[in-house]
Amino acid sequence: MTAPAPTRVGGSWLTLFTIAWLAIWTVQLTPVQLLLPLQLDSQNTGGQWLDGVVWSGIVLSVGGGAGIIAGPLSGRMSDRTRSRWGRRRPWGIGGSLLAAASLVVTAFADGPVAVGAAWIGVSVGIAVASTALTALIADQLTDQRGVASAAASSAQAVGIVVGVGAVVLLGLGIVESYLVLAGFIAIVGVATAVLLPDPPRGVQETQRGPRSSSLRDRDFLWLLSGRLVVNIGNALGTALLLFFLIYGIGIPAASAEDSLLLLIVIYTVFVVLASIVAGAISDRRGAHRALTIIAALIQGVAGIAILASPTFEMLLVAAGLMGTGYGAYMAVSLSFSTLLLRDPEDHARDLGVVNVSASLGQLLGPLLGAGLVALVGGFWLLFAGAAALSIVGAVMTFAVRNPQRSLSPTAAPH
Repeated sequence: MTAPAPTRVGGSWLTLFTIAWLAIWTVQLTPVQLLLPLQLDSQNTGGQWLDGVVWSGIVLSVGGGAGIIAGPLSGRMSDRTRSRWGRRRPWGIGGSLLAAASLVVTAFADGPVAVGAAWIGVSVGIAVASTALTALIADQLTDQRGVASAAASSAQAVGIVVGVGAVVLLGLGIVESYLVLAGFIAIVGVATAVLLPDPPRGVQETQRGPRSSSLRDRDFLWLLSGRLVVNIGNALGTALLLFFLIYGIGIPAASAEDSLLLLIVIYTVFVVLASIVAGAISDRRGAHRALTIIAALIQGVAGIAILASPTFEMLLVAAGLMGTGYGAYMAVSLSFSTLLLRDPEDHARDLGVVNVSASLGQLLGPLLGAGLVALVGGFWLLFAGAAALSIVGAVMTFAVRNPQRSLSPTAAPH
């Protein structure tokens, strides 16, 4: 058993936490949504647009595979770190610097293989930093877990707008964009890791009780599986939007970036609003399972809407629906997962797996989506898959039992 931790944190903690997530999401999702597709499409000398789609899927998925390994592994080592700087801080700093260095390499990479190799370094750095950051929720919070989870979820959408908006509105080239992102994560990632409180392990720990693993808990595993499926559904509906605008709807390539930015802004507004509202409701009323299921179903409706009317106008409506469902889902499901944790000594490892369930879905989705597009030579199957997987993820959540457990961040909640 560990010594008691504060039951509430102040506005400065939540502000730093949100800014840290903003940096993480900006440097991860700006390349996913815009820079990598443009970079790989520009290096396509065969003249076949499907080649760029397929290479994008492969590169993102290879990076995701590296993140799968790096997240839980670094989390396990973070749980066992004995440093006067704390358990999480060294890993937050190291992950941020690795991501920054790898973004610089990606900027000058030539060819899909070199781009993919550099993107592995970015993915590993992001996985390490985000795992350390997520662990702070379980380490230090009790009745504000929904609010903190909402901050992480809303920062995801805002990060896309910040990154893509800066590239489009400032007219940055691919190389310049990567260098700006590298500087952003190096400065903001390191600064927030230093400023966020992280007491050394010796201060927190007094004595140990019996240990049990969340990774053997059926409810925790069902929630992980549902998060993976819902995130794949979200990735199918969002990751290939630039290609859909150009080759599916027929928007000229010169104006497609502006159209993409508009969609991202709409998506962002609804993600932020939905995550804040849903996170606050979950803190006050509980009902994590019901909120999670409803959110996944709303995301599924977005895919159905695009199938029914594959036009830019309907895409605007679908962006709002997708943002509402995904924002609420990510906020509540992350908070839900912290209630299912069993052993405080495995917080970072277990939440690293929770992060992987989301990031793996986001990075496997483009590969699956590229295959679906190539299979039918169009995009209808892509959005059918987005709708179907979102609904399946909602159904899987029915298997998760609402926990009747303590919210203490310092005792195994079982």
